[in-house]
Amino acid sequence: MKLKHFLNLEWKQFLRSASFNKSIGIKILMIFFALYFIVSFLIMGIGLYPALKKFFPDQDPLATLNSYLFFYILADMLMRFFLQKLPVMSVKPLLTLPIKRNKVVHYVLRKSAFSFFNWLPLFAFVPFSIMLLINGYPTISVLFWFLAIMVVTLIVNFLNFIIESFSSEKELSFLPIILFAGSLFALNHFEVISFSELIANAFTAIYNNPIFILVPILILIALYIVNFKILKSKLYLDSSLKSKVAVVNASSMEWTKRFGDIAPFMQLDLKLIWRNKRPRSTVFLLIFGLLYGLVFYPNPQFADSPMIFGFVGIFVTGIFLINFGQFIPAWDSGYYKMLMSQNIKYEQYLKSKYTLMILSVIIMFVLSVPYVYFGWKILAAHFAAAFYNIGVNSYVIMFGGSYNRKKIDLNQRAAFNYQGTGAVQWIIGIPLMILPAAIFGLTAFFVNFEVGLLALILCGLTGIILHKKLIKFITQKYLDSKYKMIDAFSQD
Repeated sequence: MKLKHFLNLEWKQFLRSASFNKSIGIKILMIFFALYFIVSFLIMGIGLYPALKKFFPDQDPLATLNSYLFFYILADMLMRFFLQKLPVMSVKPLLTLPIKRNKVVHYVLRKSAFSFFNWLPLFAFVPFSIMLLINGYPTISVLFWFLAIMVVTLIVNFLNFIIESFSSEKELSFLPIILFAGSLFALNHFEVISFSELIANAFTAIYNNPIFILVPILILIALYIVNFKILKSKLYLDSSLKSKVAVVNASSMEWTKRFGDIAPFMQLDLKLIWRNKRPRSTVFLLIFGLLYGLVFYPNPQFADSPMIFGFVGIFVTGIFLINFGQFIPAWDSGYYKMLMSQNIKYEQYLKSKYTLMILSVIIMFVLSVPYVYFGWKILAAHFAAAFYNIGVNSYVIMFGGSYNRKKIDLNQRAAFNYQGTGAVQWIIGIPLMILPAAIFGLTAFFVNFEVGLLALILCGLTGIILHKKLIKFITQKYLDSKYKMIDAFSQD
């Protein structure tokens, strides 16, 4: 099968996908972000040479840039790990046809060379290279230096795939790359090993003697071969059919019975969270949320910024509410049709999730009490934010869930996984985070801190008083969208 046939199949899959028309908004948003980065890199590339000349007048701009390439490569590696996915096409139907597996694997790997992340550096380094030529740098040397940049870009591309293939099945799979990148940065920062100098010397060597370009090219070839062997070893029909055996720790969860008729639903939600990879990540993220305040509170420049107190308070006490709640009812998308065929009250189904989120807010507030070390104002802000999360954000996020139409694979890794994310998740961030921070910040600024706290608490109390009416209204929204959700979750 020729290359054009593979491309033709992917194009048809893209256009004929059941989710094509439903994802137009997300595609437009992604195009907007792509254009934003392209323009940013282009502006940076045009202004880089004069900027280096201005801020480092006694240094060669090229040598200065080379000394910072280590940090660029490190940032590129992290960005790719979190944002770039393996360019895997639906190859399973092809495995039953007389097509050599080598051709399929070669296509997947070569397709990755046309990734947006590989084209993006061109918009920065092409203008910079042109500026070098205009200012009298040798043409051959500049061309080979630019070629080295692109080869290293491809090296990072294939290195990312190797890291992805070994970490995709692990829980919190982003920790190894964070530790690896952090270790390299620390070793360089404390001058144990000067990676920035090593990288700078390598690019300078290629600039002075183009024959050294063979070294990164050989590394690129080696990484291509390693990727080829890894992907080929996984390209079997039965590789995805093996059942994974896991030991499940059963729990009666007797304590949930005190919640009455919503207890069975709470038990199902707790089991779903603990037994599946992606929802389980919402529990691990509680640690990140709890420590989030340490980014701001020890810093004196945020001491007089009440808006920051409100924002961090909402985030710390509502980390589970936000991460779990935004995918209601998509967590149940795998068996939503079966669930809706049962004789259950939808209001009980929603109340169980509401109760779970409220309990998380209370627990996170209690765990955040040690922040009183930085001042009573912070603890008071967390208390007011917890009220707002309970009385406002819980209903906002459940209302937004009635517009969810994206299916979620519970066993996929959680780190920067955008499956199930639609326009709702982007839009709902405004009332969830920005609105309470603005209410608190503006009130505290124009009146005083205590009135800002009171404004958040009153908003929360209003929602708590209107609980029954709000739950009935939200339940009706879900019932109105019931069959649309069933149809959407049934799509592959």
